[in-house]
Amino acid sequence: MEIKKLKEKLTRKKVSVWEKRDRKIIDEYSKGYKNFIDYSKTERKAVEYSVKELEKHGFKPLDYYLEKGKIEDGDKVYYINNSKAIFAIKIKGNITNGISLVGAHLDAPRLDLKPEPIVEDTGIAMAKTHYYGGIKKYQWLNIPLELHGVVIKDDGTKIDVSIGDSLEDPVFVISDLLPHLDRRKGEVSEVFKGENLNLLLGTISISYEEEVKEGVKLNILNILHEKYGIVEEDLISAELEVVPSLPARDVGLDRSLIAAYGHDDRICSYTALTALIEAEPEVRSAAILLVDKEEIGSDGNTGAKHHFWITILKKLLKLQGSTNIELDIDDTLLNSTLLSADVSAALDPNFKDVHDPANAPKLGYGIAIAKYTGARGKVSTNDANAEVFGKLRKIFNENGVIWQTGELGKVDQGGGGTIAKFFAEKGLSVIDAGVALYGMHSPYELASKADLYETYYAYKVFLNKN
Repeated sequence: MEIKKLKEKLTRKKVSVWEKRDRKIIDEYSKGYKNFIDYSKTERKAVEYSVKELEKHGFKPLDYYLEKGKIEDGDKVYYINNSKAIFAIKIKGNITNGISLVGAHLDAPRLDLKPEPIVEDTGIAMAKTHYYGGIKKYQWLNIPLELHGVVIKDDGTKIDVSIGDSLEDPVFVISDLLPHLDRRKGEVSEVFKGENLNLLLGTISISYEEEVKEGVKLNILNILHEKYGIVEEDLISAELEVVPSLPARDVGLDRSLIAAYGHDDRICSYTALTALIEAEPEVRSAAILLVDKEEIGSDGNTGAKHHFWITILKKLLKLQGSTNIELDIDDTLLNSTLLSADVSAALDPNFKDVHDPANAPKLGYGIAIAKYTGARGKVSTNDANAEVFGKLRKIFNENGVIWQTGELGKVDQGGGGTIAKFFAEKGLSVIDAGVALYGMHSPYELASKADLYETYYAYKVFLNKN
């Protein structure tokens, strides 16, 4: 056999998505994603967007089917958990046969206002923050920021707050020290303190009479009261998130990339959502689970460690006529497969030394499948079974999905985790698969439009064929 033919037979060739796909289709899909990512500044807003899309395509809330008393093939069900997580499923056959599930997370690294945030110092009103998830603190200095979230008043009234996403709104800034005076030395983590990430709110006092103390703070509180009807104590029962005021934009002269805040992991959430909407499951029920709190360990009643989606499955089993829910739910979980839809780190030519080039995903080369994540010897990883990877590879290859493998850096460089292990411990077969990024956890992450589209296509194939 000729060497060329032998090489073609034995070796794996990585293929660029741009070589195989129609660019117009990729660009059109990317427009929808940019609309989603610009709207979904918080996990609550991402859930709102998702519900609107699901209902537009015939999905109905679980309560509708509970009142109806049964579910049938073709039914489309969704359930919202505390406004910050969502489960949606298309019914195909008996649920005990297992479901094909894509799970992603809706939260992203950010700054949260502290419970009593507003202070005044040297005639400047500021808001104290606490960062959420892993960030490089210096990246959040001197960039435009927005404020989004909810305030619950003492009478239970819920107030939605959104400041900065309209061109007519003000934005916020955390000031940095000018280079002329900056003589700080040491580790970045020591130089840039989380306690100093204070949001500038204003400089005008409500009165300049001598007896008025903290007049600038009082003026800010008065502005908030006039706009939202809230008082300082209401801020204690609030979730107010500070996010970059940076709209999604095409990057590069060829417009092949998208820069946006929150690619991690809303890019996988959007591709999962659109894949489920368009999916026509052939084998068994198809579902998505979009959760909260991944960036801080998946704890809490909206994170991946919570069992709300299992409770929903039990209710669906009952609607299908199950007479032994506990036994049937165990069978359902054991027979199910989950793609842990999360991003990975793409090989960056400026930082090649932190990657193993043979195993690092590249921008534009398709969905990145990670057999394992974790750190320090695969600690805190699912580490998918070979059988799971083999089955997924077969499905993807037979349906023309362009895929690549991925790792999160060199062995001793660092690492990270996903929601995968929390589902594996419940008995599901699990493997990580998602979009490779540049600048992960920065205020303005970069993704390839080609990988965005291919990930959507891969999830749809999985939901249809698995």
